[in-house]
Amino acid sequence: MARILLIVGGGIAAFKAAELIRLARRYGHEVTPVLTAGGAHFVTPMTLAALAESPVYTSLWDLKDETEMGHIQLSRAADLVLVCPATADLLARMAAGVADDLATTLLLATDKPVYAAPAMNVRMWQHAATIANVATLRARGVTVIEPTEGAMACGEYGPGRLPEPAEILAQLPLTPTIPFAPSEVEARPAKGPSTSPGANGGLEGKHILVTAGPTHEPIDPVRVIANRSSGKQGFAIAAAAAALGARVTLVAGPVALATPPGVARIDVETADQMLAAVESALPADAAILVAAVADWKVAASPTKLKKSAGPPQLAFAPNPDILATLGAHPDRPRLLVGFAAETDDLLANAGAKRTAKRADWIVANDVSGDVMGGASNHLHLVTAAGVEDLGQGSKKALARTLLLRIAETFA
Repeated sequence: MARILLIVGGGIAAFKAAELIRLARRYGHEVTPVLTAGGAHFVTPMTLAALAESPVYTSLWDLKDETEMGHIQLSRAADLVLVCPATADLLARMAAGVADDLATTLLLATDKPVYAAPAMNVRMWQHAATIANVATLRARGVTVIEPTEGAMACGEYGPGRLPEPAEILAQLPLTPTIPFAPSEVEARPAKGPSTSPGANGGLEGKHILVTAGPTHEPIDPVRVIANRSSGKQGFAIAAAAAALGARVTLVAGPVALATPPGVARIDVETADQMLAAVESALPADAAILVAAVADWKVAASPTKLKKSAGPPQLAFAPNPDILATLGAHPDRPRLLVGFAAETDDLLANAGAKRTAKRADWIVANDVSGDVMGGASNHLHLVTAAGVEDLGQGSKKALARTLLLRIAETFA
C-alpha cells in the first residue's frame, strides 16, 4: 500500500481527481487530498473527502494544523506527491520555488518523489515559458507525465489533455500496481509503449542531443541548396527523449514545426552553423543525428543572380561531416547514433557509414517513397552486433521504440 499526497490544481481536468482517488483506494492505496483555491472552483472538498475517506487540506493558515507544523508533516508523511492536474500556473510556481499557499509550501518542504500530471490548453503547453518550466522541474528530479492529445474543453485540439486516471496511476511506483486497462476508462485506440518519465525509465538525468531537419546552403540572398527533409522524425525523437525524462537539446534546421515540450531548441540554417551548435551543446550522453545535412555548399553571391546572365557557374566545396566529427571528438558522446537515408542497398550502405564515421549505431531508412515529409517510416538499427528491424509505423511510434532501446542500453 502506498500513501499518496494528491495536490489538485485549478483546471477543468480537476474533475478527474475524483476518479483517480476512487481507483487508488480501490487498489488499497491511501490518498490525502490537498485542494488549491483554483481547484475548489471545479471540485468540492466534500467530494474528495468522501472518496478519499480522509480530511481535505486547503489552507496554509489553519491554526490547529499549523500549530503542529502541519505542512511539514503532510509533506513527509506520504510516500509520494502527485500534482494532478498540474496547471501552467502551478508548474510555473513550482519551477520558481514559490511558497505562498499550502500546495506550493508542501512541494518545497517534501523530501519524497514528486510527480506532476499537466493539463492545459495546447498553446499554453507549447509556450516557451511552460517548456522551460517543465525542463527545470525535470532537471530537479520531478517526474512530469506527458499529457495526451485530443479535444479540449476550450474547443481546440492537440497535446495538453490530462491522461486518464488509470493511466496516470499506472505510471506511479505503486505496490500493488494499478494497470492501465481500457475497462477502467473510456475506450481508446491501441497505443505503443509509454514514453512518460518513469514509466519505462532509463533517461532521467541524461543529456540527449538531437539534430533534425534539412540545412539550407545559400547560393545568393534568395536561393539555397536544400533537401526534402521535414524534420518530423528528428522532432519526434527529441519529444520521445524528453518524455522519458532526458534533458534534450534539439538543433534544428529550417522547418515549420513546434518545439516539443521540455526540449531546448537551437535553430540553424547551414551545415557550418549546425556543427557549431552541436559542438556548443556538448558534452552529451547520447547524440542522435537525424538531420539531412547538405553534403555540399557553394561560394554564395552577395547579390541575386540574374536569369538574364545565363546558368550560374557554381563552385562546390564539401560541408563538414557532423557525424564523423563527433566520432573523433574529444567530448564524443557515450552513444553516437547516425541516420542513413538511402534509396538503394540500404543495409550495406548503412553498415559502411557506421564504420567510416565511427558511429555506435546507424538508423537506416529507405527514402525512395514519400518518407521525407510523410508521417510514417520504416527503420532498421545497424550496430556492431548486426541488424535489428525496428518495424514500420508512425514516426512518433518509431521514435518511442528507438528511445526505449537507448534507455535499455544506458540501463
